[in-house]
Amino acid sequence: MNEKLLRKLLAGGEGYTVEFKKCQNELSNSVYETVCAFSNRYGGHILLGVDDNGKILGVNPKAVPGIKKNFTNMLNNPQKIAPALYLELESFEVRGKTILYVYVPVGSLVEICSGKLYDRNQDADIDITTNTILAAELYDRKRGIFTERKLFPHLTKDRLKIKELMPKVKMRVEIRNAKHPWLSMSDMDIMRSANLCDIDPQTGKECFNLAAVLLFGKGETIFSCCPGYLTDCILRKVNLDRYDDRLMVTTNLIDSFDEILGFIQKHTQDPFYLEGASAVSIRDKIAREIVSNSLTHREYSSTKPARIIIEKERIYADNWNRSNLFGQLDPESFSPDPKNPIIARFFVNIAYADTLGSGMRNLTKYTPLYANGKMPQMIEGDVFQTIVPLPAENATEDKREKQAAKASGKSKRQKQAAKASGKSDKTSERVNIVLSSLRQKKVITTNEVAGLLGLSPARSRAILSLLVREGLLCAEGEDKTRRYRLL
Repeated sequence: MNEKLLRKLLAGGEGYTVEFKKCQNELSNSVYETVCAFSNRYGGHILLGVDDNGKILGVNPKAVPGIKKNFTNMLNNPQKIAPALYLELESFEVRGKTILYVYVPVGSLVEICSGKLYDRNQDADIDITTNTILAAELYDRKRGIFTERKLFPHLTKDRLKIKELMPKVKMRVEIRNAKHPWLSMSDMDIMRSANLCDIDPQTGKECFNLAAVLLFGKGETIFSCCPGYLTDCILRKVNLDRYDDRLMVTTNLIDSFDEILGFIQKHTQDPFYLEGASAVSIRDKIAREIVSNSLTHREYSSTKPARIIIEKERIYADNWNRSNLFGQLDPESFSPDPKNPIIARFFVNIAYADTLGSGMRNLTKYTPLYANGKMPQMIEGDVFQTIVPLPAENATEDKREKQAAKASGKSKRQKQAAKASGKSDKTSERVNIVLSSLRQKKVITTNEVAGLLGLSPARSRAILSLLVREGLLCAEGEDKTRRYRLL
């Protein structure tokens, strides 16, 4: 502790990780309740000799030795605190008055105070002893149990869409790695490789887990195994009391990704941007991270739906979260903490996400380019929040394209790529997927594009024809056997 941090804590007031106690002559029982709550939640700072409003009252100097001794003794008394904690009060002089300070770290075990469980909520210590749901969540958090690993012994393959979705999965895998081992595996071997099934220790039989249900489940299967699963997408720019457009997504995560991404693309601007010599959609890069974070880092045991709200000046996303930190995340000191590592790894394999921890880096990199220098916010807590500012409505795409062209001197081919990918918000991501696939495969057919994009052959053919007209692809062969190559 130093004086600068001490003054910052006093100025910031009480909250999830800061607590003030008067305790001028002796310790109150509430001090130990706060120690217990901090240890069970995010950890925190306790200042003695300060009232609730942050006014320094000071601790009686004559009482300091007795308070310190009593504090140490009680933390080692199993009837007061269990398991024992090894903490020590420090003395500081501020404005001529004595303050006692202690930092309580997050504990690896559940802490009990006087036979009761305490958790932290805002600036209060909450007794959750008789609240079975909150108590169970606390124990699960300390044990590091991942909800996605919950097993369903009686769930059969016919209640999942493995056969229907696996072609799309393999196509996405091939975009990222043409030599990926999944490409030569059977459907069930892929499920096993992705840790989507496990051995039930009670029966010794192989069964699917919740991650498999969320990724491949049919609608009714997902609802029966995870009743609270829902992503509520809302456009709220004109009608602020209700909404201008809404999409309630309850399908599997593989299809949900495309549906939610499409909703964001439909209702946000897509300015032209060059990264090196290539035209990229920074809007799509940002949207991809928002969707990926919402689907992979959600606590699926909660009945609270996830939300993605597009407003005039920002995109706001929130979802229930099993957090180990509190407050706004700092990209410089952030350490990745996957909430659903099985789902997260699956998304990486199918190119829905990059490596673990890249989401924050990408948002931090691309948001200022997209929103005129404004930065995103990612706030950790029981509810995880992502706030991404949007560019001003009057900053038209044509004006941005002219500015980008003047600054970069883009080539004819780059203009063609921008024109092709900017035809509409709906097609830009699909064009990027097709071009990415062709860089790996060299050639592609209409049926392959249909499977890759989840579209009909007719709509897939229209996208390929657009790229041919723009001079990005060439077509070979007759209609039924036509193949497309990059020029």
